[in-house]
Amino acid sequence: MKFKFFKISVLGLVAILLLYISPVMAQAIIDPSATDDDVEIGVVEHLGDYLPDGIKLINEQGEEVFLNDLIDKPTVLNFVYYRCPGICSPLMEAVAAVMDKSDLTPGKDYQVFTISFDPTETIDLGIRKKENYLNLMNDTAKIEAAKTGWKFFTSDSLSIARVTNATGFKFKKTGNDYLHAASLSVVSPDGEITRYINGLYFLPFEWKMSIIEAAKGQPGPTFNKVLRYCFSYDPEGQTYVMNITKVSGTLILFFGLMFLLVLIFKKKKKVI
Repeated sequence: MKFKFFKISVLGLVAILLLYISPVMAQAIIDPSATDDDVEIGVVEHLGDYLPDGIKLINEQGEEVFLNDLIDKPTVLNFVYYRCPGICSPLMEAVAAVMDKSDLTPGKDYQVFTISFDPTETIDLGIRKKENYLNLMNDTAKIEAAKTGWKFFTSDSLSIARVTNATGFKFKKTGNDYLHAASLSVVSPDGEITRYINGLYFLPFEWKMSIIEAAKGQPGPTFNKVLRYCFSYDPEGQTYVMNITKVSGTLILFFGLMFLLVLIFKKKKKVI
């Protein structure tokens, strides 16, 4: 009778855990970035794809240039719009911070291209933004290097659509503003997409490894998929928030299974 009661208790506990956790696990299994058609706002990773030719940009001198002509070293693509009242500023602050801390030198080991996806913006606004973010850096040598290694651009609607589609960066206009995610795309010297770095904080190690692998032309998985599992993007608030249900559900499932294993092995020892 005790053994039967034990089995019933175990099965009951498993059932309760599954009922509680099933919505959480269902969310984890469903990949919202499976295809371009599935995602309206966010990032669909196109690792191993190449940037198309003919993408026109306006540089800081007001000249029309082609993106692929400028990529001769590992390049980090940073899509923002300069008037953004939300996550664009924290994102560029994070870029400035990791450039400042990294032992790699911008302009020499890699370069960063910040590209406005708002076709109405002019490069004058981009230049002013660049000055603001350079002032956040502390390393004098890095600041000087970033003046040429961190380039700001604007573009026309057609080129913007081509480059954001190629990198899987999905955004939506709402009134005068845009809903979008915080993400960087890293490409190799020959224009292959090798890495995505998501979020509003970048580890110097993650930054360095992304650049080194881009230099070798080695596409790799996104480092912070665990962080994206724990955090969800809130388009309305334009920020990342912790997914309490998903995190707590996962912890409950883990400890519940550990408890069951302890009970099972403990029972087996008594039988022997």
